[in-house]
Parts: sequence; C-alpha cells; structure tokens
Amino acid sequence: MAQRNFFVGGNWKMNGNKESMEELISTLNTASLHDQTEVVCGAPYIYLDFARCMLDLRIGVAAQNCYNVAKGAFTGEISPAMIKDCGAEWVILGHSERRHVFGESDELIGQKVAHALDSDLSVIACIGEKLEEREAGTTEEVVYAQTQVISENVSDWGKVVLAYEPVWAIGTGKTASPEQAQEVHEKLRAWLRSNVSDDVADSVRIIYGGSVTAGNCRELASQNDVDGFLVGGASLKPEFIEIINARA
Repeated sequence: MAQRNFFVGGNWKMNGNKESMEELISTLNTASLHDQTEVVCGAPYIYLDFARCMLDLRIGVAAQNCYNVAKGAFTGEISPAMIKDCGAEWVILGHSERRHVFGESDELIGQKVAHALDSDLSVIACIGEKLEEREAGTTEEVVYAQTQVISENVSDWGKVVLAYEPVWAIGTGKTASPEQAQEVHEKLRAWLRSNVSDDVADSVRIIYGGSVTAGNCRELASQNDVDGFLVGGASLKPEFIEIINARA
C-alpha cells in the first residue's frame, strides 16, 4: 500500500491584501507544522510572486486557476508558464466556483488539467456535487463523470491531488459528516481502481473541502480515505495551523 502524505491546501480565493497576507504568512512561517504534511497556499494571481517570495520554502504556492494554452490573445487569463515564472508550482482547477459561478465546463477543465501537467505544474483537481444533486441521490454519478474527464487528461498522477468538495458545504457552514466524506472518498478510490489502476487508487491523495475548521478537522482527518483538506475561509485565520496539524 502506497504511503500517502497528508496534504493541506489553503484557498485564499479573492481575499486579502499585502498587509493581511504578510501577517498570515508570518504566522505560517513561524508555526510548528507537522513535518509529514504537505502544505500549499492558493494566492490570488496578482500576489503569486509576493506569496512565493514571502512564504517559507517548505510551503508550496498555487494559482487558483489558469487557462489551457501557453500564451496568446486571451485578455485577463494567465498560463501555467506564467505561474511557474512566479515560482509557484501548483494550480487549483475545476473549483466549484469556476464551474458554477463562471460556467466552466468539464471539457474545459479537462483541457486545463492536461495543459497544466504538460507544463510541469502540479494540479489540485476539484470535483463535487450540488445540494440538489445530493438530494436527488446522484452524488456518485456526478463525481464519477467529473473524475472521468479529469482522468482522461492526466499524464502523470504523481502530480495530481483530487479534491472532493460537496458544493453544498462550501462556505455554508454545513460540513459533510466524517462518514459522508469517507463514503465518497472510498467510492472515488474504488472508481480509480476500476477505471485507472490499482497503483493510482492506492497512491493518489483524495482531500476534502467544505467548511473545514479547527473544530472538525481531526475527526475528518482520522477517516481512512481522507488524505487532507482544501480549506477556504479558515485558511485566512490562525486556526489554519491547527488544520494543517490535524494528523499530528
């Protein structure tokens, strides 16, 4: 069985300024972080360079999105090449806000995954169902279909972390129970076993996102198939340290 290093991503979303980030980064840099946990912070585009210069090198930096080509007439977009040029090594793709606020399709997200990996960026690929889909009992169908499109575009699973984020639990204060999270993660791993390979199913990290806090992180982290978190609001607060250390 492959050893899966715990992974905690902080998605800062469209929040903060240099002053508040400096404060947050200083807290992270001086904190005692669990040495078996990989930590990556997703900064807004225009602060990627700033975040990478300020953050301790043991903490990775991610962009929150990118486009599916290297350069060109795409006003307002950024490419994996630009992200790498700022020293960041990760990108978050397929986040529910990109899917549901900005209308990105599964197909476009798949193309972005392929191009980011080809450009030697690592990818946090997000999947998850909406409340009406969970209530209709189609959670599996939805997350399998999203994972299928991502998997068709993955050239190197060693550079991919899969983030399961039930849309109904993001920023709503509702959290999937540890049992609900474990159930979906376990099914996703079984899907990977059947549709990709045993190796990938054993080694790929499936992390949970959706109102993770210092209060619920330890119980979530104790689940067999929960390999970490993608944290929104709480990643901007000192409690992010406790979440990073959920397995310590």
